Amino acid sequence: MGTPTPIRRKPHKFQLFKDIGPKPFAVTAGFSFVLLLGIWSLLSYTETVSPIFLPKPHAVLVQLILNLGSPEYWGHIGISVFRVTAGFLLACVIAIPIGVFAGTFKYGEAFVEPPMEFIRYMPAVAFIPLIMVWAGIGEWAKVLLIFIGCFFQLVLMVSDITRRVSHDLLHASFTLGATRWKAIETVIIPAIQPQLMNTLRLILGWAWTYLVVAELVAVSSGLGYQIMKAQRFLNTDEIFVGIIVIGLLGLVSDRIFAFLNRRLFPWA
Repeated sequence: MGTPTPIRRKPHKFQLFKDIGPKPFAVTAGFSFVLLLGIWSLLSYTETVSPIFLPKPHAVLVQLILNLGSPEYWGHIGISVFRVTAGFLLACVIAIPIGVFAGTFKYGEAFVEPPMEFIRYMPAVAFIPLIMVWAGIGEWAKVLLIFIGCFFQLVLMVSDITRRVSHDLLHASFTLGATRWKAIETVIIPAIQPQLMNTLRLILGWAWTYLVVAELVAVSSGLGYQIMKAQRFLNTDEIFVGIIVIGLLGLVSDRIFAFLNRRLFPWA
């Protein structure tokens, strides 16, 4: 009697950390958006939720097309993009060197991280009165609020990824005659770049979430201002349009960072 052939079980679709490939991923992602739209349509078209609180999808689409056809609305988009970009870049320019310093030297960690840990729990909204005293009600006030929302978290995250650099690489550079600053330049900074790009991608998402808060500070322009103005008149379709546009802008910026990460650091 021959040895029985073992029965091969079909691999389960939900395997831990198993790559599913680009096509199934795209189909599943598309299905999640369709499901969300379906729930929205069901609640709005059956008027389970009043149109005052949940507008119908076609009304939001019509309002979106009307807004995107208006040069004035593109001006609001442009000023919001400027505020987010300026606040984010300012945070990066200052926070990244401080984070590398705190992650590299223990004295730096002791000096930098305790106050950063303390301040990061303070809500950015609480700084609005101080910002108006410090920077007035001009553009710098909005940029400064987005900066505050990003800066303290970014310092701590950069510090953390810097500490994760392999010490073996540092010892090898010292063996080859590198000084402390040369090791930072040639070992630490290149080693943190892939993870740093992911960190900046995450922080940029936070910058977009602070936009509406920043545009509460005595403004007459921007997507946040448009949302607040629509809220006063209960124009919920206009509110949805503003939220969707901000989400789309955030998604585009996120995809740009993801693309750059794949192109610049394909080994990561």
